[in-house]
Amino acid sequence: MITRLLVANRGEIARRIFATCRALGVETVAVHSDADTDAPFVAEADQAVRLPGNAPAETYLRVDLILDAARRSGADAVHPGYGFLAENAEFAAAVADAGLTWVGPPAKAIAAMGDKMTAKALLADAGVPMLPTWSEPDQITDFPVLVKAAAGGGGRGMRIVREAADLAEAIASARREAEAAFGDGTVFIERYVERGRHVEVQIFGDSRGAVVALGVRECSIQRRHQKIVEEAPGLLPPEVRERLHEAAVAAGRAVDYVGAGTVEFLLAPDGAIHFLEMNTRLQVEHPVTELTAVGGLDLVRLQLLVADGAPLPEHARHPSARGYAIEVRLCAEDPTKGFRPATGVLRRFAVPGIDREFGNLQRAGLRLDSGVEDGAVVGVHYDSMLAKLIAWAPTRAEAARTLAGALARAELHGVPTNRDLLVRVLRSPDFAAAEIDTGFLDRHPEVFAPLVPVDRVPLFALAAALSSAAARRATAPVLAGLPSGWRNVPAFPQVASYAAAGGEVEVRYRLDRTGGLAEWSVRPPADDPATRPVASRDDGSAAGRPASPPPDPVTLVSAAPDRVVLEVAGVRQPFRVHRVGSEFFVDGPDGSVSLTELPRFPEPTAELAAGSLLAPLPGTVTRVHVEAGQRVAAGDLLLTLEAMKLEHPVLAPIDGVVAELPVPAGGQVDTGAVLAVVNPQEDPR
Repeated sequence: MITRLLVANRGEIARRIFATCRALGVETVAVHSDADTDAPFVAEADQAVRLPGNAPAETYLRVDLILDAARRSGADAVHPGYGFLAENAEFAAAVADAGLTWVGPPAKAIAAMGDKMTAKALLADAGVPMLPTWSEPDQITDFPVLVKAAAGGGGRGMRIVREAADLAEAIASARREAEAAFGDGTVFIERYVERGRHVEVQIFGDSRGAVVALGVRECSIQRRHQKIVEEAPGLLPPEVRERLHEAAVAAGRAVDYVGAGTVEFLLAPDGAIHFLEMNTRLQVEHPVTELTAVGGLDLVRLQLLVADGAPLPEHARHPSARGYAIEVRLCAEDPTKGFRPATGVLRRFAVPGIDREFGNLQRAGLRLDSGVEDGAVVGVHYDSMLAKLIAWAPTRAEAARTLAGALARAELHGVPTNRDLLVRVLRSPDFAAAEIDTGFLDRHPEVFAPLVPVDRVPLFALAAALSSAAARRATAPVLAGLPSGWRNVPAFPQVASYAAAGGEVEVRYRLDRTGGLAEWSVRPPADDPATRPVASRDDGSAAGRPASPPPDPVTLVSAAPDRVVLEVAGVRQPFRVHRVGSEFFVDGPDGSVSLTELPRFPEPTAELAAGSLLAPLPGTVTRVHVEAGQRVAAGDLLLTLEAMKLEHPVLAPIDGVVAELPVPAGGQVDTGAVLAVVNPQEDPR
């Protein structure tokens, strides 16, 4: 029997495994990098062992260090989680050779499925349907095609190619990303199916030869070929579901599979199914399978039982579904900027209405599997996923509504996230009608709009200013009873300026002697007719700047440092205000706005050269594609920046000449560093 389990992973999946271990009375051991020293998963483990350094290659990917940690901590078993070494056959074999119990499939099965070309050949012989596949680019005559990494998954090393001229660069880029992510730059090419759906089957095998299918998951909503919304049991015709189950079980039996695994398929519009890959590990999206199983499932518990040599229990051999579950992946990234990963301090992480963390639900509700908490530092070394939020309900519509509502009300402060995008996807009419496929986000640009419309930002800025005024009055050393902002010359309003997503916002307001809002105006962040300065009451003007169009009347109901209530056109609207230094996080009825208060008298800063391109986040310049003095056209690739396991292309913003390239290939940069300077091309006339 397993008595002490080391989890060779981090974050949310480590916490998820620890939760099951606590229920079973199994002691736990965490391993952690220096960056993760204060992470929640480390604090929750019974023991923890430091892996010196930060980069995965020197910490979580070091087999020798992890085995040494198991020896020093007295662990008798190792669980790989997902990612890092989870699908590394050499690691699995090394764990077994060290006399430890490996909580995963046999090394032979991992090796067979680890190389996707080998896996395709093996499973084709077992009758699993396949897409046309090529290993050499000169074999391809028809497009579009998909370049894929042979050794990994998670969307890394994937490139869609629609024209032959783009194939060589796509292969080179995919190889670099695959090498960085998996240590193996081998790629292959397969036919790309337009409007295809990504579906997968959870399988489970035991050492007695049983292999069963535990249900289908729908995973078609993706960005960068990575899933962000997953569902179970999926909306499929019964005969398609049966074919998927049969093909998945055949794949498992072909490699004598033991433990949890997932067989992924592409479902074509005509109903044909094609094998994509087999993941020889627990999947990120496993909670939706757990929540929809009658009587509930704990897949981690099943992994531990099977690793101990026990047969699959009867309820897992004959599963049936109940209700519907939807999961979203909440990530630190900016969808409006190409899903660029974000870093920083998570000032607040609070999701309302959570019924369970890391466990099964007994009734309709919400489950949260999170790797972070208030104050967590989101760095550049690891994946951008912060947490998974899962809703279970009797119907798909109820689950989507519950999930969207909780996300919209969540307080996620300090780091940009994909929350607004997820809410809009869940509330999309096409999502409700199950009109989904892997190109959903490309066809629905409207889901990238923020939940708070730009013409509502002024109200959020006003709430921030009024909360700040209330905080000053609460701490005033003298005359604390006077209304905030009261003065003998009332013609001059109070002024506060903020940096918002769309630009600078300036708030001017004046309170009367009772503390009521006498007048206010805002210069909004964008010079757009829909967002011109707005004012309330009196003559509709603000410091000589006419307000157009006239706004709805606004009345101040109450103001406190952390909560402001405004009445807009007769409707009361509360705004929760969280201030950290100069940062204001304002959560209102329709979403959240982040504001940074600007100093009245800013310090002078160095002026950047015109045409400077700045690093959007810390990372490494992996490749420079141009030379100083070279002419480039707008959109040309200048260099490639690698951060948070992904490549980020830096493109020329205009036609011009490359004036400077201050960072060579291999150079490390911080946010805001100058990567290149492009001078505009002079008009020859």
